[in-house]
Amino acid sequence: MISQDRQQTVERVTKAVEGTALPWLVVHGARKVDARGMQDDFWLIARDGVITATGSGEMSLASAARGFGITAEEVRNDARDKGYDDAAGNGRDAVSTLSFKSGVVVFDAQGKNLTPGYIDIHAHGSWDRSFDDGLEGIDIARAGHLVHGTTRQVLSLITNPMDVMCANLKNVKAAMGKRTDVLGAHLEGPFLALSRKGAHDPKCLKDPTDDLVDRLLDAADGSIRQITIAPELPHGISAIKRFAAAGVVPAVGHCDADYETAKRGFEAGSRIMTHIFNAMNGLKHREPGPIPAAVEDPRVTIELINDGFHVQNPVLKMAVKFAPHRIAFVTDAMSATDCPDGAYKLGALDVAVKDGHARLVSNGSIAGSTLLLERSVERAVNVLGMAPSDAVEAATLTPARAFGFDRVNAVTGAPLGLLSPGYAADVLISDPETWQVEHVWCGGRQVR
Repeated sequence: MISQDRQQTVERVTKAVEGTALPWLVVHGARKVDARGMQDDFWLIARDGVITATGSGEMSLASAARGFGITAEEVRNDARDKGYDDAAGNGRDAVSTLSFKSGVVVFDAQGKNLTPGYIDIHAHGSWDRSFDDGLEGIDIARAGHLVHGTTRQVLSLITNPMDVMCANLKNVKAAMGKRTDVLGAHLEGPFLALSRKGAHDPKCLKDPTDDLVDRLLDAADGSIRQITIAPELPHGISAIKRFAAAGVVPAVGHCDADYETAKRGFEAGSRIMTHIFNAMNGLKHREPGPIPAAVEDPRVTIELINDGFHVQNPVLKMAVKFAPHRIAFVTDAMSATDCPDGAYKLGALDVAVKDGHARLVSNGSIAGSTLLLERSVERAVNVLGMAPSDAVEAATLTPARAFGFDRVNAVTGAPLGLLSPGYAADVLISDPETWQVEHVWCGGRQVR
């Protein structure tokens, strides 16, 4: 059982993402950080969940607000009569000279970070629930990530018997029909190499034959976004081609593939590398393995778990320079995320969490993480020394681009990943030093 406070949060968050967007949202006085750079004294206006205008300076915001007809009577003298210079972008009091109409939510960021909502394309759960735990489990686990700024998520499903995986896919499809924040499913299994299974149940691993591919596609009804496949399996390359043809993005991972086989996988249609360095051959100067094949292919998005544990900091610093604008921060977060140390489950397997690190009880293998994207972005800036705009890009625009969500699309409607007109009003306010998320809007719906 989760605590009463968390249950109330789950109910509030679920109601928000299943509800309608604010008619109007105005955020001003922010330090904007997105993939296009940083800008102080930034503002945005969103209507019905979509950003309609952005700019810098309170005078230009006041002008834009009047242009949209969202102000009522001016309650003080016009800012120009006070000597403010519009061209210079001055006039912090310009907004206070306006009375906004009823229904317009106005938020003063007071110089704090304003970023797009984070997008996690590889996570399994949080708050003692997995995305495999039915619709209630999805509601709880999503709340745990959403209040920390992950406004959209691809729900990763662990390796299970085929009938269980099919049932879990149907739950994801149902969640997509109710919630605006669920992007679809990532199948991490069952088509993984036994030698690189990690925390997956070896009894459930399979070769991706045509009948199994068909079964998963039928159960998903268009909800699979990504599937991790070891390309060296007997039917690995053919399965990659079939999933890609069906609109799924195959990922190379949990594999024992050499360089040439991994390259064949990318040529066949794989466009993601699942958590680089983890559950795959390492870099060797005479046995390069799959990592260089992903790095050299500009079509491939590379997942990276930035917790300093799955990949230690010296290698993380190297990795973020491997493929500029193609590194996507992921968490691989399991049910123990944002929970105390103790005993947990990953599928049918027992997991022990100590000092925030999850390992299988049976053999000590790493069993996912307890990472949040909020923490990943903070580490990128304060530990790895990344530019804030690059760190935010790795948690926003890059994962969105992996599935075409950076453009108008059938799943999200408005594109994701930037604070720009036409993009979804997925908006975070965070502390400029700690990067702790303080306020969250998902598609113009206030979550926190």
